[in-house]
Amino acid sequence: MERLSVREVSERIDTLLDELGNGAPAPVMERVEELVQCVLALYGEGLGRILGSVDDATVRRLADDEVVGNLLVLHDLHPDDVDTRVQQALERVRPYLGSHAGGVSLSGVDERGVVHLRLEGSCDGCPSSALTVRSAIEDAILVAAPDVVAVEAEGMVEGSVEAGPALLQIEPFRAHAEPDRSGWEHLDLDVPPRTTAAVDVAGHAVLVANLDGTLVAYLDRCPACGAALSAGSLAGDRLTCPARHEYDVRLAGRALVPGGEHLTPLPLLPERGAWKVSLPATAPGGVVA
Repeated sequence: MERLSVREVSERIDTLLDELGNGAPAPVMERVEELVQCVLALYGEGLGRILGSVDDATVRRLADDEVVGNLLVLHDLHPDDVDTRVQQALERVRPYLGSHAGGVSLSGVDERGVVHLRLEGSCDGCPSSALTVRSAIEDAILVAAPDVVAVEAEGMVEGSVEAGPALLQIEPFRAHAEPDRSGWEHLDLDVPPRTTAAVDVAGHAVLVANLDGTLVAYLDRCPACGAALSAGSLAGDRLTCPARHEYDVRLAGRALVPGGEHLTPLPLLPERGAWKVSLPATAPGGVVA
């Protein structure tokens, strides 16, 4: 069964309301908006009564569920404030950021609902790593804190073509934005320590490496020769493709020869006992952008 996403459903509701607003008479739209508000109020009252009839441990289990937690946020019933939820989201992505030689700290959430972060460290000369770090942070915060309106992060990535203090400008609820052709896919993984596994994810060949308990993911393709990385070997943090090109898979797939191309890292995050990986955007025709 397809997993339910509160964010996707909310965006679909907004889209439908916009479409109605463009064609329906004003009195009809007023009735539609009143109907939506009545339904939300009814669900909010019901959720409030449920929480009031269960113990604190049950409230916590409900709040930790992605779908129920999002609904509790929507109705201002979540037991954690936005600062706490953002901090929890960052804890989830810190192991992943460590594989990119970086870290992140929360400076605060202002009265507008804008999260201010500070990125520390970088993957030297790896713009693709910066993009995957952005994707991981964005998704984690959106899941834990859908009431956030934007995320701003300071900290430069060495080798990035951008300049200035701002690395990330994330706007979770971008109105009428162009659809992103990248997306998160859920998967089950069983990769023993110090080994790799080739996984097909929605038609993409993905390599997952277990670095003594830390899982990292890359496109299963050597940028130097095009060979499948899964046909190579892993020794410590060093991944060697069949043609003997070598990469550091702990440091975002950095080539171990000067001037060599990096691997393409993919965000890989734990989720309720399983994993999810963010695939790269694809151009029309299925070509990786």
